[in-house]
Amino acid sequence: MDQEKKKKKSYTLLILILIAIVLIGTAVTVVLLMNRKSPEEVKGEGVVGVITDNWDPKISQEPEGSQKSGTQIPGYSKAEMHSGDTSLKLRIGNPKDNKVGFLATLKLSDGTVLYSSPLLRPGQGMEEVPLNQTLSPGTYQASVYYQCVLLNEEQTPLNAAESAFTLYVY
Repeated sequence: MDQEKKKKKSYTLLILILIAIVLIGTAVTVVLLMNRKSPEEVKGEGVVGVITDNWDPKISQEPEGSQKSGTQIPGYSKAEMHSGDTSLKLRIGNPKDNKVGFLATLKLSDGTVLYSSPLLRPGQGMEEVPLNQTLSPGTYQASVYYQCVLLNEEQTPLNAAESAFTLYVY
C-alpha cells in the first residue's frame, strides 16, 4: 500500500511539474509575442548602411504657424568611434519635408571619402554608415557634403551644402 501511495504521489508531482512548465512556456510566449516588432519597424534598424523610409532626422519641429523655407540639411557637431571600426553611428538622411533628393558624401577635411550614398529621397536615411576604411586614433575634422538633386531620372544637380563636425576616434 505504501508503495502504491508513493507511486501516486510521484505521478501527481510529475503532472504538477509538467503543468507548471507548460504554463511558464505559455507565459513566455505571450510576453515575446506582445513585445515583438512588426517587420516594418525592424527593417534596417541597427543594420549598417541600410537606407530606410520614414527616416526621422530627430530635429525639433518648427513652432506652429512658422514657415519653413528651403531645403532642410541635417547638421552635426561631433561623432565618436573606435579605431578599427568599419562603421560610424551617424544619422545621414533626407528630411521628409524636402522636395529634392540628396547624394551624401562623408569625408575628412583632407578630402578622404569615407562613404558615398545612393540617392536619398525625402524621408530616407540611415542610422549607421559603413566606412570605406578604418581610422587611427585621433581627432579629425569631417563633414557630410549634401548634393541636392531633382527627383528626375537624370538627378539634375542643384545647390549643395556641407555639414562640418569633429570626429573623435579612440
